[in-house]
Amino acid sequence: MAKHRVLIVGVGSIGERHLRCFTVTGRAQTAICEVNTTLREKVAKQYNVGQAYSNLEAALEDVHDVAVVCTPAHLHVAMTTQLAEAGINVLCEKPLSTSMEGVEQMLHAIAQRDLTAAVGYTWRCNPVVADSRQAIASGRFGQPLQIVMVQGSPFDYHRPAYREIYYNDHATGGGCIQDGMTHIVNMGEWLVGPIDRLIADCAHQHLEGVVVEDTVHVITRQGNVLGNYSLNQYQPNDEMIINVVCEKASLKILPRECCWQWKQHPEDAWQEKTFNKIERDTLYVTQANYFLDAVEGKGKVTCTLEEGIQTLRVNLAMLTSTRQQAWQTLDR
Repeated sequence: MAKHRVLIVGVGSIGERHLRCFTVTGRAQTAICEVNTTLREKVAKQYNVGQAYSNLEAALEDVHDVAVVCTPAHLHVAMTTQLAEAGINVLCEKPLSTSMEGVEQMLHAIAQRDLTAAVGYTWRCNPVVADSRQAIASGRFGQPLQIVMVQGSPFDYHRPAYREIYYNDHATGGGCIQDGMTHIVNMGEWLVGPIDRLIADCAHQHLEGVVVEDTVHVITRQGNVLGNYSLNQYQPNDEMIINVVCEKASLKILPRECCWQWKQHPEDAWQEKTFNKIERDTLYVTQANYFLDAVEGKGKVTCTLEEGIQTLRVNLAMLTSTRQQAWQTLDR
């Protein structure tokens, strides 16, 4: 089969990763689109990219069947719509947007042309998370009743340029809610169901050089499930702990330790299922292969547009809740 012609739109940190990982699949002939001349030339040379466009209009003069949108979040919907109107399947980075503006038009453009589209929440490609979700969905532990997720990491260590990029402004998708917390709540929704209502609190506690929140706590209702989510972006250790309590068992999901555990009776020892260590790029390669499979009609995307829109509504509800200090009910 001929390789897909894949256009990476925006080649900052995450765009460069998508470029690298789509190339690794062996199924993509890649091109890039980047307004920053220095960055465009550097990445094109480093990855031996054949076509490097300075703007999306120039890129659309050539033929591509897949695009990956990796620009700041406030540009995602307009660019996804423009690409869809050109007949191109789109994988859009998270979060889908910073508002609901233009979402209906985007959905119409995609549906009208029967295109494949998805949102890039890569924790769904982690085998520990995917396997534990399958176990929950199978019903072997009964219905889920409670989910508690705790995460922390040194954001300034992983993204030392955070002060100069999208992160420093809510309008471009910045702050802990739209950056890190959106991953967590999307994963929680995938594990136990969509969030119906929530109340959130956040603050800027530590990260230097920005005023956006770096700490978030959220309480949720997800159908019959009660949820609690916590994230900070400054502790020195990378940590993620997901506890899901079901009718017949407790589950402890530890993606960074490459395992998940379950306990069904008080006197039982914890049982454990382990996995090989997985590199971050592997999640993106897996996501790329899933997306290309879906384009070819051989499978499903990892996070649908509808699921991405649901998480966008959660993001916006969290931001509103922190301003109003009140419960928010999500409209669907």
